[in-house]
Amino acid sequence: QVQLVESGGGLVQAGGSLRLSCAASERTFSSYVLAWFRQGLGKERELVAAISWNGGKPLYEDSVKGRFTISRDNAKNAVNLQMNSLKSEDTAVYYCAARYGAYYSNRPQDYNYWGQGTPVTVSS
Repeated sequence: QVQLVESGGGLVQAGGSLRLSCAASERTFSSYVLAWFRQGLGKERELVAAISWNGGKPLYEDSVKGRFTISRDNAKNAVNLQMNSLKSEDTAVYYCAARYGAYYSNRPQDYNYWGQGTPVTVSS
């Protein structure tokens, strides 16, 4: 059982930055695709970014390209999301997720493990 614990959410003004972190309990963490999803109020959960086990070319949702950066540290069992130039529409609960294997997916149902979520609020 993989346990994921997010941290780093909070309140920030538009144009500001936040860094989210996710720590995993699994020793074989390096065998998983890691991703960040978000869910705004009344909206469906959507993929924000994903990164493969070897840190290859990440996948980003179009609206965050050039503003968000996903990275992972297999030695520390961690995945991070650096969020810059935040906008009010980025306000959501952000979830860390893990999917065993090497292939990306933007479907929440394809991910095996989830964190509890961390809220991000961007004030305009």
